[in-house]
Amino acid sequence: MAQDVTFKDYAIVACGTMIPELNHLKESGWLDAQIIYTTPGLHQVPDELDKQLQKQLEAAKKQAQKIIVVYGGKYCYINIRDSYRTIDTVIEEMREDGYYIARTDVENCVDMLATSAERDEMAQGEKIWYCTPGWLKYRDLVFKGWDKANANENFPQYTGGGIMLDPIGFFDEFALEHVEEVLDFSDWASIPLEARSVGLERLKNVLISALAPEDRP
Repeated sequence: MAQDVTFKDYAIVACGTMIPELNHLKESGWLDAQIIYTTPGLHQVPDELDKQLQKQLEAAKKQAQKIIVVYGGKYCYINIRDSYRTIDTVIEEMREDGYYIARTDVENCVDMLATSAERDEMAQGEKIWYCTPGWLKYRDLVFKGWDKANANENFPQYTGGGIMLDPIGFFDEFALEHVEEVLDFSDWASIPLEARSVGLERLKNVLISALAPEDRP
């Protein structure tokens, strides 16, 4: 499905965790949209995500009439004080006549790079912690406020270790330049971390599916 398509009439508002992949698509010439990012790791701070998402959507409206919000729907925004308020509620409040606004139809950033079936195949029955390049690149933001106790509560359950879904060759290059940081992360999380090449077709298809019907190939 990920064939030649244009996003020139669109602005994209995306979670900063997806900067590596989206910037790669933009630099390659495939994604010709304006991209505005929120801070990586805001799934932990719903109030700040709410605030930044509204701000960036207002900025996007000044750039284009059509907007794609690159966020997942299930895990990226959880408001424990108001369970009825979701990321789609925030987006709906920003709608107004004359604008097309759609969110990517995925659960989270991991789901943008590999389907649940593909992840199950990789896991081969093991319990795996999945991440994307942004989780390592922006780990100080993604895991802001976490200490070793938080890590011990969360990571050891993943007895099969961690897998980074890597569509852009990020891990090998990062590991060469920052080997100590990779080792420190694995030590902190108490699980080994490896990368699996997944390509960009899944992400491209997710973006295409969020286009207005008249713009889809």
